[in-house]
Amino acid sequence: MESQRNTSEFVLLGLSYDQNVQIFCFVLFLFCYVALLAGNLLILVSIRCSPLFHQPMYYFLSHLSCMDICYTSSVTPKFIADLRGGTKTISYGNCMFQVFAMHFFGSTEVFVLTVMAFDRYVAICKPLHYLLIMNRTRCNLLVLAAWAGGALHSLPQLSMTIQLPFCGPNEIDHYFCDILPLLKVACTDTYITGVLVVANSGLVALVTFVVLFVSYVIILFSLRHRSAEGRHKALSTCGSHITVVILFFGPSIFAYLRPPTTFPEDKIFALFYTIIAPMFNPLIYTLRNTEMKSAMRKVWCQTLFSKEAHN
Repeated sequence: MESQRNTSEFVLLGLSYDQNVQIFCFVLFLFCYVALLAGNLLILVSIRCSPLFHQPMYYFLSHLSCMDICYTSSVTPKFIADLRGGTKTISYGNCMFQVFAMHFFGSTEVFVLTVMAFDRYVAICKPLHYLLIMNRTRCNLLVLAAWAGGALHSLPQLSMTIQLPFCGPNEIDHYFCDILPLLKVACTDTYITGVLVVANSGLVALVTFVVLFVSYVIILFSLRHRSAEGRHKALSTCGSHITVVILFFGPSIFAYLRPPTTFPEDKIFALFYTIIAPMFNPLIYTLRNTEMKSAMRKVWCQTLFSKEAHN
């Protein structure tokens, strides 16, 4: 633990050394982050201020939007600020906090997506018992379980990272602090730690993805006895969920389910699960969802009318 104090900060090498590329990325990802915040806040407020909040699917969707905001905000503001130029440093304490926040909010989002798949399974395969099974108490317990799962995943990750000694080079070849890039600059043999990271993060991503894949296969198989209209409505909802799962889990599995090493492509794949997927979630869940669009119109039109009447 004494050797850790020799490194009080780390240098993040970022995406590129080219100044023009950094300016382009600054504009691009600033736009992405603003769009992400606006889209997810729009969904969050629209659901909370409408009757949709009492429906399990939208109750879970509001938690997903909250997780998207927290998850991305643990990385993106610092990343955007670093793109303006200068030395991209981060203190040891903030680096450890970023490791914890990334894994906590990221894994909680993974478990919320799993809960949403379970909700769709009950709604489509057991429609007569849906309201009985997915009552508000059970919904609250499922969300609490997702948060507890996030804590159970992230705390061991943080514990392993804090115990690493850092006494030499402090340059991290990434745009945020994550465990695998930190292993490269640790002053000790990190093979066992790397295996434990893969066993934790990799297996969580893989097992959850398999559970989600199987659940959607069962859902799609059960739709063959439905009417064309029923199939279309169910496929529209499930299609949104499947798109989110692919965007989030594909890069995550590539990043964590492999031997504990790093590749230059890791930074590009990380952009998908830290910025791109959370940014597209609001579009994916609203463009093809009539109820969501209707609720947004009612909530925001009512707000505008009330402001005009007040003036």
